[in-house]
Amino acid sequence: MELPDTQSTLPEVRINLTRVGVKNVKKLVEVARPGKRPVIFISSFDVFVDLPSSLKGANMSRNFEVIDEVLQQAVQGKVNGIEDVCNSVARKLLDHHEYSDRTEVRMNSTYMMRRQTPVSGTECDEVVKVVASAIAQRNKSNPIVRKSIGAEVTGITACPCAQNIMKEVAASKLRDLNIPEEKIAEFLRDVPMATHNQRGEGFLCIETDDDQCVNLEDIIAILKDSMSAKIYELLKRGDESYVVLNAHKNARFVEDCVREMAKRVVNDFSFLPGDSLIRIRQTNKESIHQHDAYAERKATIAELRAELQETS
Repeated sequence: MELPDTQSTLPEVRINLTRVGVKNVKKLVEVARPGKRPVIFISSFDVFVDLPSSLKGANMSRNFEVIDEVLQQAVQGKVNGIEDVCNSVARKLLDHHEYSDRTEVRMNSTYMMRRQTPVSGTECDEVVKVVASAIAQRNKSNPIVRKSIGAEVTGITACPCAQNIMKEVAASKLRDLNIPEEKIAEFLRDVPMATHNQRGEGFLCIETDDDQCVNLEDIIAILKDSMSAKIYELLKRGDESYVVLNAHKNARFVEDCVREMAKRVVNDFSFLPGDSLIRIRQTNKESIHQHDAYAERKATIAELRAELQETS
């Protein structure tokens, strides 16, 4: 008995639909790495296709089949890292949905990184949020694919404003104790003053054409290095001293973090074409205020290059 294909019938209201698909598809993504342990991501997928007015519905089960097919290829090392999972799915969706001209895939993942503390070398885990997406547009020959990869990382920031106030307080007290000015300057140069801290959440996402390679680890490194200091789940006393001292030696506003990210993106991804889209944001959760500090920038890498050249 041949079962009816209701999705292929004419709809009562005949209009095109921009996005039809499934959201919040939970998957465990395992990506093989040559000579290393595979990387595991706990992921949620949103998958969409466009639908012409001549069809009542899209074949939803094909979306699940494509995701599973690509994830199996990732396990086998046929997908070049988490960066290429979404664009591989987007391409294959066009093959499975012959009636669609456009496909879109979004992925939100949790990534557990194994790290060592800076002094004692104690091992601990760190959670990183990873986002990726891809849009594939049908073309006469190969599809046109635009993809993005990004991450959100937590670190610590120290406020430069309060630190400079405390620096003046300390200098005044040392003068009252008849300490020579050169000794005061030497002390304040070597011992950073107290200030209030924030837990910072940095986000960086890079959108490129399909033929460009943007490494997730490089994005994470930029985020970590753009705040006052890195943080760790477990700290021995020597590690704690190291983190606190370095954070206060590298005091940064929320604006400083975003600008530092932009500079590092331009330097570390100099090979990217000018139309690559860069999205940067930083949220600092204040310790002495009830609000959060926030800054962001969205620009092409060509625009960032031009601005940095003007000020160099």
